[in-house]
Amino acid sequence: MVTTPTPSMLRTLSAEHRDRLMRSAREVSFPQGTRLFEEGGRADRIWLIRTGTIELDMRVPGRRAAVIQTLRHNELVGWSWLFGPHVWHLGAEATTPVRAYEFDATAVRLMCQEDPAVGQAVGQWVGDVLAHRLRSARTRLLDLYAPYGAGSVV
Repeated sequence: MVTTPTPSMLRTLSAEHRDRLMRSAREVSFPQGTRLFEEGGRADRIWLIRTGTIELDMRVPGRRAAVIQTLRHNELVGWSWLFGPHVWHLGAEATTPVRAYEFDATAVRLMCQEDPAVGQAVGQWVGDVLAHRLRSARTRLLDLYAPYGAGSVV
């Protein structure tokens, strides 16, 4: 199976749009074990990982949260901020110490609204990330539940 890299801001946004977005970023750090957000909470921030790992997880009644995906360097954490009703669909936890760029979601949405070119570029980037994660989740489900796994052709 061929894996493709997660769409990064560097590859998707032009230098001008990337610089504009980065001017609104602030550097943050999270110790290992920090919960960035919980499923159902208000999606009001966005992160771009500089170092460390963050696991996206999903609540499972009566069990530990199921890890859906592990995110690393240059990966976007959070997309629910872009689409109403702006609530998290998963949870997220730092599994190592993390350094990241943090963005205020309302400010980014406003920037996208005020400059349609920025809005289109950010929307394309987030859409590419979503498509990549959907393909990854599909492959993982096939590996877990299909009779022959994702790598086999019947």
